[in-house]
Amino acid sequence: MKNLTYIFLLIFSLFTAVSCSNFEEINTDPNKTNQVTSSMLATQVLKDTYRFWNPNPSDFTSGNLFNKHIAMLETNPNPGQYYYSYWPYGSFGAYSRLTDLQYMTQYAEGSKFESSYKGLQLFMKAWFGFSATLDMGDVPYSEAGMATEGITQPKYDKQADVFAEILSDLQKAEADFAQGTNFDGDIMYGGDVTKWRKLCNAMQLKVIQTMSKQATSEQKARFAAIVNAGNLMTGNDDNFKLVYSDNPNATYPMYNGEERRQNTGVTQLVVNALKNLNDRRLFYFAEPAQAQIDGGLTESDWDAYVGAPSSMAAEQLALNNADGDYSLLNKRYVAFMDNDPMLYFTYSEQCFIIAEAIEEGWVSGDAQQYYQNGVKAQLEYYMNLPHTADYVHGMAIDQNYIDNYFTGAAAYATSGTKEDRLHQIWTQRWLIDFFQGNGGNYPQFLRTGYPVYPLNPSTSLNPDDPTVYPKRWMYPTDEQTKNPVNYQKAIDEQYNGYDGINQVPWYLK
Repeated sequence: MKNLTYIFLLIFSLFTAVSCSNFEEINTDPNKTNQVTSSMLATQVLKDTYRFWNPNPSDFTSGNLFNKHIAMLETNPNPGQYYYSYWPYGSFGAYSRLTDLQYMTQYAEGSKFESSYKGLQLFMKAWFGFSATLDMGDVPYSEAGMATEGITQPKYDKQADVFAEILSDLQKAEADFAQGTNFDGDIMYGGDVTKWRKLCNAMQLKVIQTMSKQATSEQKARFAAIVNAGNLMTGNDDNFKLVYSDNPNATYPMYNGEERRQNTGVTQLVVNALKNLNDRRLFYFAEPAQAQIDGGLTESDWDAYVGAPSSMAAEQLALNNADGDYSLLNKRYVAFMDNDPMLYFTYSEQCFIIAEAIEEGWVSGDAQQYYQNGVKAQLEYYMNLPHTADYVHGMAIDQNYIDNYFTGAAAYATSGTKEDRLHQIWTQRWLIDFFQGNGGNYPQFLRTGYPVYPLNPSTSLNPDDPTVYPKRWMYPTDEQTKNPVNYQKAIDEQYNGYDGINQVPWYLK
């Protein structure tokens, strides 16, 4: 028997999703009623998953600190800048949406959309599991979302098994989308099953590469087979992103955050990397340092841009900021309600994933071409991004600039070492996530160690060891009462009984 929540949702959908003119038609057609309900559940899950957790300028900037793209320039140190967190725990909250996804699929049974919603259900479970296991290590997966079947204390699967099951679910999801038809309720791809198929394949590449230290020969062969099959993203139109609008409930989280922007610097790591590459994204990301402008430089002068050392003590950063020493976040980030989409997976990242795999010998191909395609796509993304014309300090990215980008340090190091080339790939992949708020690159940094994130033991807030980077978050505190036996078993088997942030999960060993 369906939960009363969903009966209410069913009734509510009739009044909110359709006009009065066709209410009678839907009221007498249970198939259409079910389609509306599936659509609404899909929308709700996607919104809850991909909308930034608390869309306001303060929390959004905090959510960008771990990847060393920005630095807070205030006297009160933000833990996220110094390798800790206001709440250093992972979460299984996303798993509660698995029930919604089950109902979504049930309501679609027998319709032409059934396969599509099955694909979405599997993809979302894989997404939730991937995020959870990277955050914490061993997590429930095979028994996750089975409370309606009486499993309220799911077992923690070994991380190796979680990765394997995620890959299986992504493969099944791709097959379901292949059998499906375009569907309603999708705020990410507009229900386009061909784009979802490409994403399912690309995500498999990301999952396998993320576990590269532990990937089996079979998994590497699977990686190569997916690449060789070619059903992957082909350009920026395939980017998996959340688009903002001028709807007050769907605006860019940094909009109208000028007060916060004035205390948000672009890091030294970003500024120096972009200068080294002669990369004009610098002028899209940052404002010139006021002290440099006062000293006679112009806003289009590369030397007018000075990054903030993210590992410097907060008090000193604040003092230096008061003197205008650093480049602040570009003013465009607070000026528009429908600002930069949040990028969750891009064609560029896919290119860099494949370029790395070619360098590592997993698959044959031209790593240089993939590297260049990935960079060009990102530059084209910013070239075509709205609301930039008056905010790029006279250094707009145009096609001529893109065509001549690959010179100097930006040229692929064909005569250098493999390590040189991997550093180029990893740097460009890291830059994709600039001020995205998705936290996506940190596991890749832990895997590769590059670019080298600044760490100063005297300012690190890592409570167990200020000389190392945190590798994970602790399990949710309520697991000790909700699922105590499985929780204790997980930390005993992985971390010798200590649920700490510096413990090393399987995928990094």
